[in-house]
Amino acid sequence: MWVKICGMTSPQAVDAALQAGADAVGFVFSPSVRRLELAQAVALAAPARGRALCVAVTLHPPQGLIDQVLQQFGPDVLQTDLADLAALRLPASLGVLPVLRAGPEQWLEPLAPRILFEGPRSGAGSITDWAQAMRLARQTQLILAGGLTAMNVADAIRAVQPFGVDVSSGVEAAPGRKDPQQILEFVRAARAAPAGGEHEHDRNRR
Repeated sequence: MWVKICGMTSPQAVDAALQAGADAVGFVFSPSVRRLELAQAVALAAPARGRALCVAVTLHPPQGLIDQVLQQFGPDVLQTDLADLAALRLPASLGVLPVLRAGPEQWLEPLAPRILFEGPRSGAGSITDWAQAMRLARQTQLILAGGLTAMNVADAIRAVQPFGVDVSSGVEAAPGRKDPQQILEFVRAARAAPAGGEHEHDRNRR
């Protein structure tokens, strides 16, 4: 199970995510209690380079912000809403993680090879539509986000059978302040959860 811990705001949070074995860590550059200045993000991400993917998380970003993030922060992956990507100029070498949100299905098929699926508002801690997520997980590598915690991530994995999971507020002691123990417990619970049967798209990819 692929695991991303999002909304890094302290060295302790980054260290906890790395010690737990997270595959990716997210750094927020959009309006949020977890938003970072570029210099902060560069410093926080330094220990993660080469150990986990460093993901720049944005929402409806102007091109100028993206240019600064690419030049100064140098993310491995850019995460932003699917609709944002069409308007942005991005290097071909940059990984992208399009965000699709629960609600009326307004995206076009075929889907990107990997997507992140969450609720209408990022970082709100609200559980997203697992039934809709399950349908999408049959078509692509889906990373499930939205309201996940160490207590419910196993149920989410069994229900949705995603490629991965993403957590932010669900491992915090207070808004914007990650709890190292909760990070460890979340990663352990996600990795221990049985994923259930494989999806058709997984069989077809073999």
